[in-house]
Amino acid sequence: MWRRNIPAILILNVLGVALFLSFYLPVNHGFWFPIDKSIFFFFNRHLATDAGFLHLVAVTNNRAFDAISLLAMGLLYLSFFLKQDNAGRRRYIIIGFVMLFTAVVLNQLGHLLPVSHKSPSLSFEGVNRVSQLTGIPTKDSSADSFPGDHGMMLIIFTCFMLRYLSKTAFVIALVITVIFSLPRVMIGAHWFTDIAVGSLSVVLVGASWWLMTPASDVLIHWLERKLPGKKNPNAVA
Repeated sequence: MWRRNIPAILILNVLGVALFLSFYLPVNHGFWFPIDKSIFFFFNRHLATDAGFLHLVAVTNNRAFDAISLLAMGLLYLSFFLKQDNAGRRRYIIIGFVMLFTAVVLNQLGHLLPVSHKSPSLSFEGVNRVSQLTGIPTKDSSADSFPGDHGMMLIIFTCFMLRYLSKTAFVIALVITVIFSLPRVMIGAHWFTDIAVGSLSVVLVGASWWLMTPASDVLIHWLERKLPGKKNPNAVA
């Protein structure tokens, strides 16, 4: 019974709220700001001294590179999708739709948080800007970087892998999340806390109620009944 998950859901909610409040309540974000600042300047100073690192950061933050992260997620999902029969594949398509729906809703809710700030590349004077140093079109700034949209999408994907695929898929998705979230931090388009506090706190609260109760299953089962195609015989009515 899903009610056995209530203690875990409440713990995740407390963690999510506490994480956000640890950033929101203290003046200048308390201990988080020195962490954010040190991480930003650690990477930023290397942009001017290491040409290889500079161009790596430029390429991995180009809009076209976002397709690589989608490809990585898609290939992971495809590896499980192809093992299914026709009914199972239909269900996986529906799960993918529900995952996208979840990402859109949680992202919108995340932007209701009472925090708004510029990216670190716009918050300090005299910093290295990748687009200026290389001339490569790249995302090196944001007028409102909290919470991190890209990071939130990756974390939600990871949660769905654990809920509907396997622990192995979850671990691989976790690696994908770290790899493809890091470039935004390295270039200064996001503070570390945009992802580690903003994105994560929203997902801890929202995804726990969505995935650890029957809520997401109800939507999946409803779509299975309503959409045309052969239904999964193992699906719960």
